[in-house]
Amino acid sequence: MSKLIRCLVVDDEELARTLLQHYIEQTPNLSLVGSCANAMEAVSTLHQQSVDLLFLDIQMPDLTGIDLVKALVYKPIVIFTTAYEQYAVEGYELDAADYLLKPFSYERFAQAVARAVAHLKTRQAQLNATSTKTTEGANTAKDHLLVKAEHRTHRIRLDDILFVQGMREYVLFHLTNGSLIALQSLKNLEEILPPERFARVHKSYIVSFQHLRAVDEAYLYIDNQKIPIGPSYAEVLKKRLLGETPNNS
Repeated sequence: MSKLIRCLVVDDEELARTLLQHYIEQTPNLSLVGSCANAMEAVSTLHQQSVDLLFLDIQMPDLTGIDLVKALVYKPIVIFTTAYEQYAVEGYELDAADYLLKPFSYERFAQAVARAVAHLKTRQAQLNATSTKTTEGANTAKDHLLVKAEHRTHRIRLDDILFVQGMREYVLFHLTNGSLIALQSLKNLEEILPPERFARVHKSYIVSFQHLRAVDEAYLYIDNQKIPIGPSYAEVLKKRLLGETPNNS
């Protein structure tokens, strides 16, 4: 893969985190986006950062690495790192790319990364194929979208979409009943979603007018969330809200 693989390290041992950071820095195409001492820190980071590959210790206080993976809606590729061999079977049952038994060498680390890259390529190919089919089908859908996420196809009702947030090559659907991350682009969604119901209001946001509660000069307010209005979208948005037809000439 030519793009950088964004990595997050989660381990309650400082020496283990330092070693993994050192290994990541030595490896081409890997980029460290965060280092966490426990699973709760990891949850916060995963909500703020886009992560492709998770180096995850298993035996940690409060919430184990296995519990963390089970709780995630969107799961990065996982490499478990642990001193306890007995967790290997359960780790592989969670479709982990590899299981590194501490202490491990850089060579063994590199083998695990190679397996993770293979997993990422497979996932990307599957998502690309499904995204193409979904886009073709969505153009004819009147009340829902079909969205591929976590190896499943989800039927999302347009009425349930509050707003959509762009996150690099992914989008986060904020729904009335939760949220969903999918491999998609805002530009593509902007073309698919019915323009009488949805609008791009910022380079990172598409909103549903149905759920709009209030608006001021700088923000839209939807479901207790403040959505920024991008300067380049402000004039068109104002005309839309006033019921005017935008002049595209």
